[in-house]
Amino acid sequence: RALEAGINFFDTADMYSVGVSEEILGRALRDFGPSRDKLVVATKVFNPMGDDPNQQGLSRKHIMHAIDNSLRRLGVDYVDLYQIHRFDYETPIEETIEALDDVVKAGKALYIGASSMHSWQFAKMLYTADAMGMTRFVSMQNHYNLVYREEEREMIPLCREEGIALIPWSPLARGFLAGNRRAGDFGDTVRAKTDDYAKGLYYQPSDFTVVERLSEIAQQRGLPNAQVALAWMLSKPEVTAPIVGASKMKHLEDAVAALDVKLDAAEIEALEEPYQPHQVLGHS
Repeated sequence: RALEAGINFFDTADMYSVGVSEEILGRALRDFGPSRDKLVVATKVFNPMGDDPNQQGLSRKHIMHAIDNSLRRLGVDYVDLYQIHRFDYETPIEETIEALDDVVKAGKALYIGASSMHSWQFAKMLYTADAMGMTRFVSMQNHYNLVYREEEREMIPLCREEGIALIPWSPLARGFLAGNRRAGDFGDTVRAKTDDYAKGLYYQPSDFTVVERLSEIAQQRGLPNAQVALAWMLSKPEVTAPIVGASKMKHLEDAVAALDVKLDAAEIEALEEPYQPHQVLGHS
């Protein structure tokens, strides 16, 4: 259905189900996808793929065998976008940059991207790549949504200045913005009750206030919360494509329908007004 709707960008990571996600995506694209040149396939490297120290991080050794393993699982000759999943405090930036540059020069990835980290870390990586004359990052997959907007302070202005595309993860706050979560028992769905990661990111009082405002505007529009929340994100010029996840067909349909929802300035201001600052979340 995603392909029928015109979606051509598919994002995964080696650590999702320890490689199984890449295998499933690879099979799906072979079975249903158009020719390879019409697809944009992205994956990530950093998180542990085993107990050995060499099976994690952004060392040259791990990057070199991680990209080969990802290509094998995906069943492709190259990925369009190879992303570092997090910042590696243990490996010199120069080593990581040189390894990623070699991956690109070998034709195993066309572009490189990054994911959640502090803006000073990303700025340092961009500077290092420029100073070494090596491949530059073209995208940032950061934690950004209506109830978590700390990225607007530094990371988004940095990306705007440097011409870096934003492809935010969790644009619906892991379902929190759907409006069916509760502070006491977290909600009715299995995911709401068992998603401990989300419980550490959201659920502060102001988050529920934001969702109440979102629900008001969605009801006025006669639309699901998800469509309005995604329309808000798509109103940001730096955002290229939110990374949406779907466990039901309706989730996918709402995401596609959000492309046709255009919020006016008053609605955007109303959605943003209740936000309260958060501690930095989602970098690990």
